[in-house]
Amino acid sequence: MLDHHLDALFQAAADRDPDRLFGHASQLYAATEDADEATLSAVAARFGEVFDLVPPGIGARLGIVAGALAERGADPAPLAEPLVGQLTGLLEQSAAFAAAWRSATGEAPPEPDDDDPDWLRNTAGRLTGLPEHEAFELADAWASVYMAHMPILSILQLSPKLRAALPGRERLVAALSAVSGDRDDLEWLAGLLAVLEDEHLIVLHRETGRGYEVVIGGIGDNFQLHTLLADVVSGPEDHGLIEGVQPDPGWVMAASDGDVDPEDGPVHGQFNLVDAYGKWIWNEGVPADVPKLDGVRVVVLDPPPYARSWSPGRRYPMMPGTIRLERILPAGEAAAWMARIAPEGGSE
Repeated sequence: MLDHHLDALFQAAADRDPDRLFGHASQLYAATEDADEATLSAVAARFGEVFDLVPPGIGARLGIVAGALAERGADPAPLAEPLVGQLTGLLEQSAAFAAAWRSATGEAPPEPDDDDPDWLRNTAGRLTGLPEHEAFELADAWASVYMAHMPILSILQLSPKLRAALPGRERLVAALSAVSGDRDDLEWLAGLLAVLEDEHLIVLHRETGRGYEVVIGGIGDNFQLHTLLADVVSGPEDHGLIEGVQPDPGWVMAASDGDVDPEDGPVHGQFNLVDAYGKWIWNEGVPADVPKLDGVRVVVLDPPPYARSWSPGRRYPMMPGTIRLERILPAGEAAAWMARIAPEGGSE
């Protein structure tokens, strides 16, 4: 049955019949409701081949189905290359659209309006100086890029392997950066592309002089990092850990792989996070913002200068946050690190 739907999907793509194409894509997805992961993965792998057969605007709509298959349990790896390639091309065309729009109108590019059936035609018509077909393609890319980025949000949240080694990442990041000033609606993707995976941190507790090496992954912001750091270094003093900083278990679960909206809130901050150079590590930032010292990101745990609280959860609900205490640093190694960091009382 699933092969039948896939065959029909590819035939519709070959016939350039979008109505049939979307109809078969919807039927295919409905037919996978009870499929196991192996079957879903086989379907997704073949589904990923259809993107080479359709224009990017149509592919952006098909990408929603691809992302939904991944969320249902399909291995997202075979989908990554076609989805990233499609999105990157649309982003590059979007940058060209923004430049052409400014040149033609002197204005900032407009927000796409899905509720206006004439938006695409009217917008393309204002790109004076371009051939009609080129103006339409650029406007269509500008309108399609949001939908095209949505399945990338899904597969990146679901796969640590893709976060660590996404095909086409460098070109995608460059294309995204070129339009980020005009497209606030893509900031969630920018955040996901900055997520660190299998990243080693040196964590220093200034008050006790203790040090730790931890390994993090899937952490979307420093609110989440703050909660998980407090959990991983908390414990009995005679075990080399820090007493009195244990966060509520509900907060920890919400920051790792539990319910993202628990009743155990708000979270209360246990520390003031500071980098090796004395700058505050703001909770609103991301772990990738923490600067390196000799190739390693260093987080210093200082006493909180005032009470901080925030809602429990994760910025990216489908992405489990992980942290592992790799080792407690020997006293001499911890002291050596402490001697190299900026003194307490650094700038905000």
